[in-house]
Amino acid sequence: MMTFLPFVIFAILILFSTFKILNEYERGVVLRLGKFQDVRGPGLIILIPGIEKMIKVDLRLVTMDVPSQDIISKDNVTLKVNGVVYFKVSNPERAIITVENFYHATSQIAQTTLRSVIGQYDLDEILSHRDKINLKLQEILDEVSEPWGIKITNVEVKAIDLPLDMQRAMAKQAEAEREKRAKIISAQGEFEASQKLAEAARVLGSEKDAITLRYLDTMREISMNGGATTTFFPVPIDILKMITK
Repeated sequence: MMTFLPFVIFAILILFSTFKILNEYERGVVLRLGKFQDVRGPGLIILIPGIEKMIKVDLRLVTMDVPSQDIISKDNVTLKVNGVVYFKVSNPERAIITVENFYHATSQIAQTTLRSVIGQYDLDEILSHRDKINLKLQEILDEVSEPWGIKITNVEVKAIDLPLDMQRAMAKQAEAEREKRAKIISAQGEFEASQKLAEAARVLGSEKDAITLRYLDTMREISMNGGATTTFFPVPIDILKMITK
């Protein structure tokens, strides 16, 4: 029995190296004597032991964080910016043969592109036009990685960290802007109120009974206030005119 044990072990090793199973999201790049043969999968894959070699490639979407980068904007503001890149392998043959490590290569080109693109914008543009920057990053990365068999599906700038001095300056600017808007709104309200008062004065002046009705309405409002006893002393305006004369 012990005599046949090495042969059994050898047969098992040959069996495991001959038959491979790939999942639905996997493909196998097969090399025969070191030369590319074809891309196989998914399902059961049969290899020639000792002659063919298979390298698995995952076709699922990969989420890769771009580490925080020290960047100087166009208006000389120092920033720390990080992001995230979504990509997947579109051509397994190129991903294995063209580049040594497509994941590492994509990570490095993403960091370099993030620094170069962010440095082309002013701070205000970086904060207010993030969608535009994301789109430009995606276009550049997709163009560079396409020969590697990589498809960039999306790029997002996650966080922008500003120096404390710049944060305080922006807070003061925002506060001054809010005070400016408040004063403008208040002045606009006073202007509209003065227009309404002038219009009311013209109506009261053109209708002789309008001022009397307004006087009676004011008396009614005062008498309904708080339930306290209120005494009125009506004085005709004509008498006041005679006294002043």
